[in-house]
Amino acid sequence: MSRLVTIVTSTVLALALWQALVVLAALPPFILPGPARVAETLWQSRALILEHAGITAAEVLIGLALGAILGGLSAIGLAASPLARRLIRPMMVFSQAIPVFALAPILTLWLDYGLWSKVAMALLIIYFPVTSAFFDALMRTPQHWLDLGRIMGANGARLMWHIRVPAALPGFASGLRLAAVYAPIGAIIGEWVGASKGLGYLMLLANGRAKIDLMFAALIVLAVFTLLLHMAVDRACRRWLDGTATG
Repeated sequence: MSRLVTIVTSTVLALALWQALVVLAALPPFILPGPARVAETLWQSRALILEHAGITAAEVLIGLALGAILGGLSAIGLAASPLARRLIRPMMVFSQAIPVFALAPILTLWLDYGLWSKVAMALLIIYFPVTSAFFDALMRTPQHWLDLGRIMGANGARLMWHIRVPAALPGFASGLRLAAVYAPIGAIIGEWVGASKGLGYLMLLANGRAKIDLMFAALIVLAVFTLLLHMAVDRACRRWLDGTATG
């Protein structure tokens, strides 16, 4: 309840500051429309916005699921193999030096303008945070737990699945929480580069036609979706960790 009150209070304060800026600076609607005008456009164009929001949501959710699976498996592989750490981890770090926006045209060229180029963008942008957070947690397994497991006759695979992975789940959950925030960014970047549907495409279309109120309406829907996704992932992770601890 306290968290809900905080969110509502912050939202009301942000809207009040937004309206005050529009009034005090006498900004025209084609520069910055007021919150009431954006709300009116959001209601009038709700069917159009929801249609495009559904496309973006599908891209984000598929990318998030694939990124979580591939990131988790990659982290386990890196933690289990010193050779993989020496060969692959430097390449992963180097890949972060490449701007994600620069990869979007290549992915669009390879995967076309449809769903999968945007899924790939979302996957790429969350893969490293998930892998890195889970890998770091796997490498921080308390040494006395591992020693106890070896004394009881556990081999490398058993140590990994019965001790190291359960101990590292909070780190994996932290990576998922970051991924829930980053995944929509990847999808929107992909839609900006090349798409015929989605909230990113709708924002570009509205901007090109000087419908700034529609652009802000789509942006607000995207922000609300990202917030709800983060809250859902956070709640699911908390329940998962609580269930693992009690189990």
